[in-house]
Amino acid sequence: MATDVSADSSASAVVVHDLGYRYPKDERAVLGRVRLAVPEGRHIALIGRSGCGKSTLLSIIAGLREPDTGAVSVLGHDDPAGRLASCAIMPQGDSLLPWLNLLDNVAISLRNRGIRRPLARARAHGTLQQWGLSDWESARPAALSGGMRQRAALARALLADKPILLADEPLGALDAITRAEIQQWLRRTIIRSSATLIMVTHDVDEALLLSREVVLLAGVAPGEPATAAASWPGWFDDERPRELLLGDPAFAKARQEILQSFADPGGTGPRDAIPGADR
Repeated sequence: MATDVSADSSASAVVVHDLGYRYPKDERAVLGRVRLAVPEGRHIALIGRSGCGKSTLLSIIAGLREPDTGAVSVLGHDDPAGRLASCAIMPQGDSLLPWLNLLDNVAISLRNRGIRRPLARARAHGTLQQWGLSDWESARPAALSGGMRQRAALARALLADKPILLADEPLGALDAITRAEIQQWLRRTIIRSSATLIMVTHDVDEALLLSREVVLLAGVAPGEPATAAASWPGWFDDERPRELLLGDPAFAKARQEILQSFADPGGTGPRDAIPGADR
């Protein structure tokens, strides 16, 4: 399990050990003794209340911030530059550059790797064809739908060809119908990638659908900094369509357990199933 830090972490792509972090402005402790060991190729989703530190943890893993206490390692790199070099980041929103067309936006990740523009555009073109976006290559982001922009942002992140993909609320800006469509599309796309995925989301259904493990960040008592408090198996490997999964009584039960954990983060139950979890 991702939160089982008692297991051998040498085979893990991402290891977070007793990590603590305080916001610099007000010295408020937001993360405390967070422990994660994410095996290579695993897909996990981080959930928790707003402000619990999910995005902060993602930025620390990526090397964009440093923890105040504890340690974090990405593929053996514990320095910020080494962690950042191993991670492709998909931030909140699509972050496409408005002055570039779709093709050049997607090719940016290749250009940043030193690949010449003609070859970068050719490879980006092939990806856009595969993902049904080739007819829009010359369009600027403002002319695209939200779903198309999110697919383009994911294409750009995957073309970076980094072993770790960090996605922060990748579908958060979409309406409910588009979000459902992209969730189903994303399940098919991720399975073709060998990247280790750590995704932040507020949507419990999305967390279960797009991950092999759902990890709750929460304080063990109200007001305490968040830690990896509980986890549940995800449904990523179930190949049934999204609509059938949502209607499955077992899926509904898992959803209800997770929602209940938000109301009672200090309770027993799911946490008892996690070796090495902080109590």
